[in-house]
Amino acid sequence: MPKKTIETSADLFKAMSQFYTASLQQPDKLFQAYSEVAQNTFASLTGTSEIAPAKGDKRFLDPIWTSNPAYKAMMQTYLTWSNGLNDWVNSLDIDGRDKLRAQLLSSMLTDSMAPTNMLMGNPSAMKMTLEKGGKNLVDGAKHFIDDMINNNGLPSMVDKSKFEVGGNLGTSEGEVIYREERLELIQYKPTTEKVFKRPIFIVPPQINKFYIWDLTPNRSVIEYLRNKGHQIFIVSWRNPGAEHADWGMDSYVESLDRASEVACEISKSKDLNLIGACSGGLTTALLLSYWSAKGIERANSLTLLVAVLDTEGAKNTTMGLFANVETLEVARMFTRSKGVLPGKDLQKAFAWLRPNDLIWAYWVNNYLLGNEPPAFDILFWNADTTNLPSAFHTDMLDILQKGGARQGADIDVLDTKMDLGAVDCDKFVVGGTTDHITPWDGCYLSMQAFGGDNEFVLSQSGHIQAIVNPPGNPKAKFMTNKGKHSTPEEFQAGGEMNPGTWWDYWAIWLEERAGDQVKAPKTLGSAKYKSLAQSPGTYVHENV
Repeated sequence: MPKKTIETSADLFKAMSQFYTASLQQPDKLFQAYSEVAQNTFASLTGTSEIAPAKGDKRFLDPIWTSNPAYKAMMQTYLTWSNGLNDWVNSLDIDGRDKLRAQLLSSMLTDSMAPTNMLMGNPSAMKMTLEKGGKNLVDGAKHFIDDMINNNGLPSMVDKSKFEVGGNLGTSEGEVIYREERLELIQYKPTTEKVFKRPIFIVPPQINKFYIWDLTPNRSVIEYLRNKGHQIFIVSWRNPGAEHADWGMDSYVESLDRASEVACEISKSKDLNLIGACSGGLTTALLLSYWSAKGIERANSLTLLVAVLDTEGAKNTTMGLFANVETLEVARMFTRSKGVLPGKDLQKAFAWLRPNDLIWAYWVNNYLLGNEPPAFDILFWNADTTNLPSAFHTDMLDILQKGGARQGADIDVLDTKMDLGAVDCDKFVVGGTTDHITPWDGCYLSMQAFGGDNEFVLSQSGHIQAIVNPPGNPKAKFMTNKGKHSTPEEFQAGGEMNPGTWWDYWAIWLEERAGDQVKAPKTLGSAKYKSLAQSPGTYVHENV
């Protein structure tokens, strides 16, 4: 992967310049938008407006927004103004991604100005203030000061005091049996008397820590797979510091190549069933392309979870695909560090791309209502951020700017030309219907980048919930389609909805590709690769 500085048009300040130019050149659209807003505002103030919040807008759920004339007028006036501003921006003739950036900035502005973000404009906060004599505001002020000092200026999403990695998270029994500069390789102890000979090798995203795969009991992918009789190896990426600035995509692919060889040697299996998710899925896809070019037959199958490879084909499908590039670019606005992109700054960038859900909802809960943030394992994991080396950051932007890891893209992997069409092992590809980071239609197109026998499954969930989808949720469901389809629309049109978690469907698919069953090993590692630490290892605890 070439190490260079990306000259990219993804610049929000440049987008604002384009916006101002377009607005000055098209005054008629501004006048039209102003007239419509004025008329609708008058209707709101006189009680004749029919404007209502969009479906799913949780800010105005309190009944007082419809029963109290003053609050109703306030809500409708705000919605009139915010919708008018966003509609005006949408109507301007601005090219390509610059228009998407302008839309992003206008939505940030309108979301920030919502009356629910202020005490007087939030009936729930006003009611609590009266009931508690203002104690909620005192507690909120304490939370605010603590977040300014300890949480990078964002409202806390989780009560971190309730969780400990290795205590009540990441507790599956295993050992680190291989370590190098970039990763630790953990092997888990089998829970069944017999195991499938062909092991599972999991590649988590570099952007977060690995234990999303091993949350609390009954919510752990690793626990589930062990109980199904699988041997499990998982990579735990190191949290890089400034001294690791030169770690690029090639560095990560090289490390995976070595670690996967160790897993094969320990399990005495010539190949593996690999799992990759999000940026780890992209890295795994590039690894398999490299193996294909070198004639290395180490991949028996690939499970690809919530990963968009073909960003060119999917760039116009949803705002979420646009955010893949934009998030990395927005992060540059927040960081002053050199060598690494701090995880806390990347987290801030993600939050500002969905401010209502990830900022203002917690602003209201923590500061106006004075409540403690929730204690939820996924939110704790999400807040346990990791850094990205500048070389990897640059390589990711380079890949995305080239349209992603797709057929025909000019991408090199360890001095070999990437060709995903030559990767012909079986693939199981999963997307989530409400995934805002890697939208499901983009995940569907990822399947088409490969050769071989590939199956797509659509989980009725979001980005993380598509991974953490254990049995027992009565609302869980997923879509499959055994017929012919070549587009996301065709997949949906002929799809069959199935109750329950896709994990159980996937388990059958994996079992068919797991090989014979053998007696479970009594010890982990081997004479050559001895235990270096108990799981969850040492790298997971590093916070640079």
